[in-house]
Amino acid sequence: MARTNPRSPSAAMPQSFLECLSYFLTPQLWKQAHQAMRRPGSARWRSHPLLFVLLVMTWCAGDSLPERFETARAFYVACYGKRRRPGTTMEGWQKALARIPASALRLVAAVLRRRLQQVFAKRLLVDGFIPLGCDGSRLQCCRSQELERHLLVKRSSKRKKHQRKIADDAPPQIWVTALVHLSLGLLWSWRLGKGTASERRHLVQLLPTLPPRTLLVADAGFIGYELLKKLGKSGVSFLIRLSSQAPLYTPEKIGRRRRFQDGTFYYWPQKEQTKEQPAVPVRVLQIRSRGKADVWLMTNVFDSAQLSRQSASRFYRWRWRNEGLFRTYKRTLGKVKLMSRTVAMVHREAEGSLLAVQLLLAHGALAAPVVNDTPLLPSARKVLLEIRMEIRNVTGSFLGPRQWRTYWERLQQIRCDRRKARRNKVRRRWPGRADHKPPKPPRILRMGTILKDLAEKKLGFPITASS
Repeated sequence: MARTNPRSPSAAMPQSFLECLSYFLTPQLWKQAHQAMRRPGSARWRSHPLLFVLLVMTWCAGDSLPERFETARAFYVACYGKRRRPGTTMEGWQKALARIPASALRLVAAVLRRRLQQVFAKRLLVDGFIPLGCDGSRLQCCRSQELERHLLVKRSSKRKKHQRKIADDAPPQIWVTALVHLSLGLLWSWRLGKGTASERRHLVQLLPTLPPRTLLVADAGFIGYELLKKLGKSGVSFLIRLSSQAPLYTPEKIGRRRRFQDGTFYYWPQKEQTKEQPAVPVRVLQIRSRGKADVWLMTNVFDSAQLSRQSASRFYRWRWRNEGLFRTYKRTLGKVKLMSRTVAMVHREAEGSLLAVQLLLAHGALAAPVVNDTPLLPSARKVLLEIRMEIRNVTGSFLGPRQWRTYWERLQQIRCDRRKARRNKVRRRWPGRADHKPPKPPRILRMGTILKDLAEKKLGFPITASS
């Protein structure tokens, strides 16, 4: 490990890389992981080296799985030399990892999430809410026979709308839906599925992982009657962007949209009107932007003192950090394409790599300073370089002047590039990618007498212009 500079003062925070890992991966977590991952099989691969090597393989630099495995195993042996040596072959490690259920890795993620809630307890709240952004992305897989048989989307004209977005010659893919804390840029929870999975259904499955006082921030793809009803029943506050596919009704006369800023409307699709389902009251905000399309947002927080237009605008502007997470996962860690060749190993590789990303971002968020009650986001790439330096120092026994500082001291020097961009970073059109088009404003319709009577019957209170 890197030596500590004797001139540096001692601090209560963890200093070395292993101490930072132990700060989040507590003995209680390892105990529960051992109970969940205990399966009859090879005695060489216990739960601790099995999970440790899985995490370190995500951080290592290498073009193939065997190369990353050799580095991760050597790092484990160097760090825990007094423990029993694990197995020596990657085939044995894969067999031992395939024996444990995927639910064991999800249990480890749940315990780690509770630890993150304890560590960042005071920094999770922003303006009285815990802002969590939700979005999804696809991960490519190898073209093995097993993956093509289970994960490949077959060519058919009867595919659903979200399935038609996948090209006919696309490789096998899996879908990951992730929740990200928008203030810290920290991965919170996730859900895996096939490449044609519905992110709305994944969000419903992720509702038990949401902490109290959550404000769910999402784009226009999460507009749906059933989803809004389930969010309301769960007591989760939401802030979702509107599009022209969202029908909004109002009992009063519609004025000019240019003067509109804040108001109460009723989300009521035609299908639910036919079934005589109740309308969903929502608060609609219009956020103006210079030189760009105005942003229309809807929320179930009706008190403007609890959620102001300025806070809503800032929360939705932070939603882009959800896209930054996928960029970190895919490009910084090289997970555009997963390397495993079986269905079991693909899911375990994805679960383990997402755990590694969560720990990497937690290290950066823990060392990041707070300015004006807003934490400065660290660079995920620089945190990864510091972790790789620790791995190289241990496995290669190389120490230079830079390594005299501890891992914690180097993390505190990491900053994101906060220079204001003067031009667009996109220099040319990306091949095979459709140009982004902002959603159109929502359709605002006036309630007739029949719809007003039906809404009063289902909601149980009179519909007036002030309601």
